[in-house]
Amino acid sequence: MSRAALLVLADGRFPAGGHAHSGGAEPAVEAGRIRNAEDLAAFCRGRLHTTGLTSAALAAAAAHGLDPLALDEAADARTPSPALRAVARKLGRQLMRAARATWPSPELAALAVARPRGAHQPVVLGLTARAAGLGPEDAAHCVAYETVSGPATAAVRLLSLNPFEATAVLARLAPELDRVAEQAAAAAVHHGIDALPAASAPLLDITAEAHAAWPVRLFAS
Repeated sequence: MSRAALLVLADGRFPAGGHAHSGGAEPAVEAGRIRNAEDLAAFCRGRLHTTGLTSAALAAAAAHGLDPLALDEAADARTPSPALRAVARKLGRQLMRAARATWPSPELAALAVARPRGAHQPVVLGLTARAAGLGPEDAAHCVAYETVSGPATAAVRLLSLNPFEATAVLARLAPELDRVAEQAAAAAVHHGIDALPAASAPLLDITAEAHAAWPVRLFAS
């Protein structure tokens, strides 16, 4: 198991397209729900324990070797917003291109053929982690970190927030990231697809639909 591979996969510079997405932070800033570092921490914490846990469990399950097509269907069922389903598949398609160039594997190739328009990003990430020799908890950690790092990076751009403050938010959330990754991996390894977490954040779904209709926006989602 390569910790260096984990760093590569979790690196924000990995060319998977995540930098163009705010994880719901842009509409939250516009609505006045994120105004400073304290608000950002609350937003990230809420996202981590809802959609973050759900996505981390899907990734962990894929890394564990569960059926990626069944997991893709499970991801669809756990993503009620059409806008977010489209985003997840677009990001999955972009990640697939980077993953196959970096860690080619028959499982990634098979999923690319079965889902030519893109599988859900957490499922692709889990298979990528598996191809890189990583385990379920590693995959869950990657997703949990993405869940909070995306909004934190976006808040720096949207609010001109001090990047030191944004980084401090992420550092203070580290123990919770660990717990969410552990919980997600345990669910994937011990309970199977039907029992994976399905925590949701309805406000993120609602604002994602509104954000998708904005004529001008800085982030794709």
